[in-house]
Amino acid sequence: MQERLCRDHTLTTTTRVAAESLLQSNRLSVLAVVAIDDSFIVVDKPSGLLSVPGRGPDKQDCLSARVQREFPDALIVHRLDMETSGLMVLGRGIEAQRALGRAFEQRRVGKRYEAVVDGLLADDSGTVDLPLICDWPNRPRQMVSHELGKPSTTHYQVISRDEQTARTRVSLTPVTGRSHQLRVHMAALGHPIIGDSLYAATPPAPGERLLLHAAELSFPHPRTGEAVTVRSASSRIDFARPSGRHAPGQPTPVRAEPRPTNRAQRPEPVQVTVPESDAGPITSSG
Repeated sequence: MQERLCRDHTLTTTTRVAAESLLQSNRLSVLAVVAIDDSFIVVDKPSGLLSVPGRGPDKQDCLSARVQREFPDALIVHRLDMETSGLMVLGRGIEAQRALGRAFEQRRVGKRYEAVVDGLLADDSGTVDLPLICDWPNRPRQMVSHELGKPSTTHYQVISRDEQTARTRVSLTPVTGRSHQLRVHMAALGHPIIGDSLYAATPPAPGERLLLHAAELSFPHPRTGEAVTVRSASSRIDFARPSGRHAPGQPTPVRAEPRPTNRAQRPEPVQVTVPESDAGPITSSG
């Protein structure tokens, strides 16, 4: 059947039985499409799913491949770490991909994340300004290095504190886009992100996912240049369920949300996320 998604655009969906049949034949895994038009697609990536293919036949299932099964013209622009969930934008066609890539390179893309961290943050807001570099003997870990690290800045704002569980929900706005930046910066404050297997002092509980979600994404429309802001509807639901990690080979439900309205396309100023200059248009800051 077809589901009306936004204006004159349609998204092909399948019944549950048909979806299970396609999954068994490794032909299709559905994803949450948050916004779409003829120039871009924004999808909500589950935790545990690669953004792009990895090395080896067991790492070919990824977000880009799944989206391209439904939309062959969708091209990857940036990445999220496998354990990070949340919003990713893909360009529809090479020109849209290039336009979005330039927006990342020119620091005209804004990202806001939500995370749940260990402990109760003392300050309601603040900035972490610690240079980062790859910890080569312990790759893929990153580390703070005041001598050799690249400038890395993250703003944080407390959303809520839970004294019963001794956890804090925070909004994170990266100013730079270093690998694992948010995870290292929160750990450096003494408040690692829950479920972080690399930087938390205590290993995650079995089945516990990394509680880091790309909750908001803003970018210039690749064709018109209008400001577009897309917000994820799933962040609070996901964070309420520590076991909400994607299981490879299992479908995530299709949720089609309306295209952002004109009001949403003229957002309040959003802190810009800067990709690494030597990484090109395909970047990752989760």
